[in-house]
Amino acid sequence: MDALTYARAQMGLSLAFHIVFAAVGVALPALMVIADVLWLRTRDPDYLELTKRLAKGTSILFAVGAVSGTVLSFELGLLWPRFMGTFGEAVGLPFALEGFAFFTEAIFLGIYLYGRGRVSERFHLAAGVAVAVSGAASAFLVTLVNAFMNDPAGFMGETAAGLPRFEPLAAMWSPSWPTQTVHVLLSSYEATAWAMVGIHAFFLLRAPGRALHRKALAIALPVACLTAILQPLSGDRAAKHAALAQPSKLAAAEALVHTTRAAPLHLGGWPDLATGEIRGAISLPRGLSFLAHGDPNSIVMGLDMIPRRDWPPVVATRTAFQVMVGAGTALAGLALVAGAVVLRRRRRRDDGPWPRALLFALAAASPLGFVALEAGWLVTEWGRQPWVVRGFMRTADAVTPFPYRAAPFWIFTCVYLFLGVAVVYLLARQIVATHRGAPESTHAH
Repeated sequence: MDALTYARAQMGLSLAFHIVFAAVGVALPALMVIADVLWLRTRDPDYLELTKRLAKGTSILFAVGAVSGTVLSFELGLLWPRFMGTFGEAVGLPFALEGFAFFTEAIFLGIYLYGRGRVSERFHLAAGVAVAVSGAASAFLVTLVNAFMNDPAGFMGETAAGLPRFEPLAAMWSPSWPTQTVHVLLSSYEATAWAMVGIHAFFLLRAPGRALHRKALAIALPVACLTAILQPLSGDRAAKHAALAQPSKLAAAEALVHTTRAAPLHLGGWPDLATGEIRGAISLPRGLSFLAHGDPNSIVMGLDMIPRRDWPPVVATRTAFQVMVGAGTALAGLALVAGAVVLRRRRRRDDGPWPRALLFALAAASPLGFVALEAGWLVTEWGRQPWVVRGFMRTADAVTPFPYRAAPFWIFTCVYLFLGVAVVYLLARQIVATHRGAPESTHAH
């Protein structure tokens, strides 16, 4: 690989690793707070045990997320110095505010972990709420930076040296921020809630009477179902905005080579860029025009309107987009089925074991939330290429001139593998300990 490819691969690996912990850091504290509220209301020891286990999981994931996030902050300056030097005033404010949110999360997580029994129950719960809010704020603020990179705003002309100048507040609130931040936050809650659903559904398959797992499933499943249903609506808004603000990204995601009126939507298949066809796909007439502009007869801009040197990597972007949409659609469909089963059980006052077929489906589908999360991030980043800040700086122009990048790439790859194995081991111990310590129950709670 050349130097640019190594730099992109290292940044991509770091982000792909960190985004999992960032997403869990947003959502797991919220689930922890819900369990804590139920403990305070019912004084059911199962909720107390679940709250403690979720707090330990949050602390483990927060620690690893802090390490991987710190690595990312160094990589931004070391691998992409021209980006940071040129656009520092545009991205500096949200990055600085994210630092405050991070430290707030760390402080209140410490209070929550070690303050039980030492501070009042209300203050302890408020500390948990602060952890959940500051975690969401961190993700929100970092996403503002990414929104600027995709859809820059606040341009105020050039300096005497020919560098672009930006008004910080206008750059921070670029036109893409409402759609992008909502989509990111929903994906965090969705992926984490489905992972929690899958874990407890798996244990309920083995031991249907475990009260703690039934209660944990009752907490996580509504969050998973609600976010799975809302996320396609959020994605639709994001696609409509991209059709206007980033037509090259939408064209790459759909492999639309030729500008087309009443453009069809293709599901699956493989794009042939030479002919502009998608072979083996299921075609929905006028579907893309309707999704992009709300009008089945509208014109959708294709890649033929963009210079070839400015094309994103079409095959990679479309593949990631298809994976994201497929995983999200599967979860939305399962959410509707699970919701119907829950409503039917409530109408019948059925307190018996959960249907095994549903538990199996929940356990099997639970990784799809993180699959969709990773694929969506790839669509965002690949779809912006070849720009690091769209229309202002190319990725190749932002990279460091330092030539020896293979060594740090492989070193960090090994570090991430070690951290990943360590996290899986620690979380597995926590999950198994929770299962072994959960008492049997003869009825649902």
